[in-house]
Amino acid sequence: MLGIRRISTSRWWHKKKSWIFFVIFLFLVFVRISKGSIYKDFYYFISKPFWPGQFQKEVILESLEQESFIKLNLLKKDNIRLRKILYLQESSNSDSISAAVISRKTGSWWRQIVLNKGSKDGVEIGSTVIGPGGLLGRVNSTSLLTSSVVLLTSPQSKVGVWLDRIQINGLLVGSGDDYPNLILYSKDVDIKVGDFISSSPASTLFPPNIPIGIVHSIGEPFKGKKTAKILLLAKPHAIDWVQVLKVKI
Repeated sequence: MLGIRRISTSRWWHKKKSWIFFVIFLFLVFVRISKGSIYKDFYYFISKPFWPGQFQKEVILESLEQESFIKLNLLKKDNIRLRKILYLQESSNSDSISAAVISRKTGSWWRQIVLNKGSKDGVEIGSTVIGPGGLLGRVNSTSLLTSSVVLLTSPQSKVGVWLDRIQINGLLVGSGDDYPNLILYSKDVDIKVGDFISSSPASTLFPPNIPIGIVHSIGEPFKGKKTAKILLLAKPHAIDWVQVLKVKI
């Protein structure tokens, strides 16, 4: 009896298996004929719950708003820069020469910029160079068509300066970085962060009272002298046009 049941079960399973293979065969034939479209439809239905919904829309809208905000800020900065360039070009007169910055040498010992004006245009060695914000440096060499300017940040630069709040002269020395050193020949001077400095009336290299920068930080007294780091108002790395002064000191 048990053997008969086993035989019946085996026959049933063989028939069932044949139907399964037949159904799979028909499915594969259908897929072949439809060129896989059934897969695409199936994927369509199972992926639909995961389509971008309200949250994704909010994320996209926020990204678009941020992009617009950044673009607007960039346009504002470009507008300010172009206004400065236009001002420098329009302010060029018989006492100054408007020049474009065509190269920058920002290494520790080569803190220089190169201008597109030279001896042909009236630029001379020793001429004062200013930009938006104030004093940049001094022309140290010229060719027929170009000139090089040693910046206040260069170790070669030494400038007499004036601290208006405490009415005292000092010396600004380039340190090879973006913050030149201010040296005051008295350790008891009441210098403060934020104090304004300009070119000294006693300077033999630059015209007096040209804005230079503000005191950024104050160092420890050294050999009876007080020192400080200066934040320059004119930024050489961000300036595209300058004025070369023809005034002789």
